[in-house]
Amino acid sequence: MYTVALKVDVDTYAGTRDGVPRLLEIMEAAGIKATFYFSMGPDNSGKAIRRIFTRKGFLKKMIRTGAPSAYGLRTMLYGTLLPAPEIAASFPEILRETAARGHETGVHCWDHVLWHDYLGRFSPERVKEQLGRGVTLFEEIMGERPKTTAAPGWTVSENSLAFQDELELDYSSDGRGYAPFYPVFAGKRYRTLQMPSTWPTLDEILGDGGITADNVNDFYLSKLTEGLNVHTVHAEMEGGVMAPSFVDLIDRLKDKGCRFVTLAEAADTFRATAPDAPLAMGELPGRAGLVAIQG
Repeated sequence: MYTVALKVDVDTYAGTRDGVPRLLEIMEAAGIKATFYFSMGPDNSGKAIRRIFTRKGFLKKMIRTGAPSAYGLRTMLYGTLLPAPEIAASFPEILRETAARGHETGVHCWDHVLWHDYLGRFSPERVKEQLGRGVTLFEEIMGERPKTTAAPGWTVSENSLAFQDELELDYSSDGRGYAPFYPVFAGKRYRTLQMPSTWPTLDEILGDGGITADNVNDFYLSKLTEGLNVHTVHAEMEGGVMAPSFVDLIDRLKDKGCRFVTLAEAADTFRATAPDAPLAMGELPGRAGLVAIQG
């Protein structure tokens, strides 16, 4: 049987305000549930511009995927020429509505750009301060502690994995891979189950190898395998300019007889049997910078 878990990363102020409600309507119409990870703190998206100078291929990726039109000019100026707006504190009702509609919710981060770009330099205390602030605000808004987190940009460290263990999460979705596992990072085994994304994201494949908005779903259908498929979508893309393509993908997956589950539902079936596996930062086609990859 084909099983698909949709993981929704919500990175920005605009993605929370506009993309999440649109995705909720799309999924309501399709009768499916997903797992949403919310960025909780300031939207400093404009500061990502420094990656042009530090990450090979970043500018090419931005142009290839049409990021300026997908994310919008204001978003690309937040934290630089425009003040960084608070995300979750501005839209607590959207987080609550997501849960009220039966979707799973979790914490993506506090400051997405800061974590993605500088996690490797964070001390244990800095990791706890960053992720801990997101956890605290989530609890204030939702009335309960999050049971899951997902690292921005699939960026992890020994300190971040250790703090997730301290939080006693049900599972996390921090990396890329092929099946659920318990991570062994830099020689140490961590006890928080990892549910890796198994398909590439839109921003990794659009404009590359002849893949366009018109044929991208042919590519995704070719990736469908028996068992669990985890697909990460973004509120800013699939909840924005790529929404029609996302609706088509859902329809085509349903035509294939796919069963849609939340990551929590999938994790429950693997928790007792998932093996240990290496996790390390490495390169993936279509991404600028390193990501956490299952060995």
